[in-house]
Amino acid sequence: MSCGDQDASAVESNFVRGLNSVLKRILGTATRLNLVLLLTLTAAIAQETKVIRIGSGPTGTTDFPFGGLVANAISNPPGSRNCDRGGNCGVPGLIAVAQTTSDVAENLRAISRGDLEMGLSQADIAAWAYQGTAAFADQPALANLRVLARLYPENIHLIVRADAPIKTVADLKGKKVAMGPEASGTAATAKLILSAYGVKWTTVQMKFMDFAAVSDAFADKSVDAAFMVSGAPTLAVEDISSRTPIKLVAISGPAAEKLAQVFPFYSRGVIPAGTYAGQPAVETLDVSSVLFSRDTMDPELAYGVVRAIWHERNVALFRAGHPRGKLMDKGIAAHDFGVPIQTGADRFYVENGLMDASAIVPPPPKATKPPAKVEGPQPGPKKL
Repeated sequence: MSCGDQDASAVESNFVRGLNSVLKRILGTATRLNLVLLLTLTAAIAQETKVIRIGSGPTGTTDFPFGGLVANAISNPPGSRNCDRGGNCGVPGLIAVAQTTSDVAENLRAISRGDLEMGLSQADIAAWAYQGTAAFADQPALANLRVLARLYPENIHLIVRADAPIKTVADLKGKKVAMGPEASGTAATAKLILSAYGVKWTTVQMKFMDFAAVSDAFADKSVDAAFMVSGAPTLAVEDISSRTPIKLVAISGPAAEKLAQVFPFYSRGVIPAGTYAGQPAVETLDVSSVLFSRDTMDPELAYGVVRAIWHERNVALFRAGHPRGKLMDKGIAAHDFGVPIQTGADRFYVENGLMDASAIVPPPPKATKPPAKVEGPQPGPKKL
């Protein structure tokens, strides 16, 4: 070692000894040990913690607050009090974060791409996306989607200005109708409703806009009507009615009955009287709001998520958090909508008598690496 190196080493050694001396005087030995333990514990917690993202929906829709309720129900960060001691009844080590998104159809695309771990969407849209049919016929099928749980029924709202001469779906011919964002779940559902009632799309002035813009469009009369798919009461509808007199138009009769018979994800429903100020009860179609994931989700995580959602303490929180929470039904949580149940979640449903074991879909085979390519001449058979 050179003289310069020795001097540098001596300076470094003196600095370390001096720093330790200062720490001893200021913090004390016990405190320094606590700091070491704290750093060690922090590193351990970081390794045990898993963060997942849940796509909820646009603000103003019921999916938006429900995404937050789901996130709260399944989260159980490291250090939380145990469920049996009054703490969180979520998945140990899990932190779930709900994100506002532009549309429930985009939630499915984001889950399929791996940009979101979970998300809420309409059962009809998910079935079409998974199969690559209907509104998704011109797109690759999202065959890696999986169901975690059916949550609650959403209502198909048809809202019109009170002064508009629109009493039935058929009266939308020639009218300006807000359909939700282009390529959205609402637009796809609305187009199906129009077709079922014999209204050609070319006869309707379709206006593609997000929910936030619909209230302004009603106020300035740039639209006559709007479709919205969301569980009542919906903040976006309440906002519209606070600025512009509206009425709700029924989606009922033989056409609605046929849709409910043909498609497993639709059912006859009612928006109760008084849900929106001055509005009587109106018949409509309901479609389920479902929590989805990707087929690559860890089965143990999937099991923990659905167990947390249906824990009795969390069910009570859902019911208190939104009126739609009172309509959650564990008995049909694994209902067949044309999309397979997530591996791991299916085990929970089978164990609790909510799903037949024969309906379990095997997990996709794990990808295997091809054998390494061997360069150069390959050995041939030995000559005798």
